[in-house]
Amino acid sequence: MTKLPRGLSGKKVIRALRKAGFYIRRQKSSHVIMRREDPFAQVVVPLHKSIDTGLTVEEFIELCDGDNNSIL
Repeated sequence: MTKLPRGLSGKKVIRALRKAGFYIRRQKSSHVIMRREDPFAQVVVPLHKSIDTGLTVEEFIELCDGDNNSIL
């Protein structure tokens, strides 16, 4: 099982989400709320130096949509 990368910063996650069509909707304290309109999706990204989910890629995908298709 492949693990999601450790040590991704909030800024790196935001850059990746922007490439996937998300934009910054607003920010509250150290949390950035990002949104995509079509198909609609909204995520909250903590602006931490390191974000660690502790999940494998497969577990993350399963949690996102339950059928192992694209997560975005």
